Amino acid sequence: MFEVKDIAVSDNKRDFYASLAQQLTGLLEGERDMIANAANMSALIFQFLPDLNWAGFYFMREGELVLGPFQGKTACVRIAVGRGVCGSAVERRESIVVPDVHAFPGHIACDSASRSELVVPLIKDGRVLGVLDLDSPNPNRFDEEDREGCEQLVRIFLSATDMTL
Repeated sequence: MFEVKDIAVSDNKRDFYASLAQQLTGLLEGERDMIANAANMSALIFQFLPDLNWAGFYFMREGELVLGPFQGKTACVRIAVGRGVCGSAVERRESIVVPDVHAFPGHIACDSASRSELVVPLIKDGRVLGVLDLDSPNPNRFDEEDREGCEQLVRIFLSATDMTL
């Protein structure tokens, strides 16, 4: 069994995300189940990425996003493609960094404490299978280094996981 080690948060985000990616690779090694891997990945991110109030997944089901494993307060269960930050990331097929969710047209406020958001779509074999969604109570919490780091984590998740949708 893989043991998660403490990850030091430093000023160098690239090093931090490299350590987080290494931990995630070890954590998912030998397990292909989508729900188990999504649960462990959201827990790992929530544990080590500072200033989050929500970290989790939404998966595509019959043309809409449906809540998957997460860490944080209760969440919206279904999100239409094109709606909110998550639905917009699916529609655009690209990651979205939102410095201030109150300025994002159509933002869905599942937790009124959230102020900034990062959403990374799960794209495999040309299909959008869902999103990784991170929320923070701090404005301007996420930047391009966070986007790149989380995109790397999503690639690890997708390569380690059998996506059965």
